[in-house]
Amino acid sequence: MKTEAVMFDQYGGPEVLTRTDVELPAPGPGEVMLRVLAVAVNHLDADLRGGVSRMPLRLPHVLGREVVGVVEQVGPGVVDRRPGDRVLALPNTPCGTCDRCLSGLANLCARADMPGVTRWGGYARHAVVSAHGLLEIGDLDPVVAAATPISFGTAWRTLYSIGRLAPGDWVLAPGAAGGLGHAVVQLAKLGGARVVGLVGDPAKADFVSSLGADAVLSTREHDWPATAREITGGAGFDVIVEHIGGEVFEAALGTLAPTGRLIVGGGHAGEHPRLDLIQTFRNEYELRGSRSQRPDEIARVLDLVATGRLAPRVDVVLPLADAARAHQAMADRRVLGKQVITP
Repeated sequence: MKTEAVMFDQYGGPEVLTRTDVELPAPGPGEVMLRVLAVAVNHLDADLRGGVSRMPLRLPHVLGREVVGVVEQVGPGVVDRRPGDRVLALPNTPCGTCDRCLSGLANLCARADMPGVTRWGGYARHAVVSAHGLLEIGDLDPVVAAATPISFGTAWRTLYSIGRLAPGDWVLAPGAAGGLGHAVVQLAKLGGARVVGLVGDPAKADFVSSLGADAVLSTREHDWPATAREITGGAGFDVIVEHIGGEVFEAALGTLAPTGRLIVGGGHAGEHPRLDLIQTFRNEYELRGSRSQRPDEIARVLDLVATGRLAPRVDVVLPLADAARAHQAMADRRVLGKQVITP
């Protein structure tokens, strides 16, 4: 069938995103077709578009990893979904049979089905997705649902599944006004932690404070690491969720408490920072990576959103035709929380 989509056929800036009509095949075995209600915009979208993600694509390509929609068609063999179901498509649907999936590491599945990466995504009026990777959203606002899985699922994984967050812990949240950062602040506070948010632009401090942060600092302040440590009474941070990279990573490392955990989830400001091995082993720091989210972690945060205990902040809702505008806003660092497209 014909449907409208925003796609790109060459790598480049936001300007390569073009609205066009595309031919979308009928859902195959184990697939469903969704009428897209909302799709969130992510930093990975920009990296994929720019050709710097280290994830191969077959061009032309349609982005969009966090897709919420209504089931319109079901493919052969699909018995647990039917037209009219309101669902969220998992950003990563694990195969369920490989060694990683069977050992509890479904988020590291090498054969995962990923809308917007391994198949066309949700920057479109319709999308074909795996029927095995759908979560019911009930009456939840589709815009809010689309803004939840990657940011809040990753925040849950970094803080709890990996970071072993405990009540009273001090948490440092770099990039606290962005998609992942604003989720980290909320989930850390929900767990009884004390949170210091980091922002680049001081004008974003009020936004981060409104999320519940105990203090907000700007990385433009030369001595922010010393100030951050002072806020903890000199003890340092028990958990740091670091996804900025570069100089922020280097400075944040020095604010960890002994045996503190620094979990890395990105590196848009520099993927090859320096690491002081001496302070790392003398303080028994834990440095861990965090990749995406398990389906159970997404289901958990989706439930917390549905019950009002978490609140994804959507900065702007844009029509499909303005996808390039959303990418430019990310490049200009003008986004607070998340951006969502509604076809």
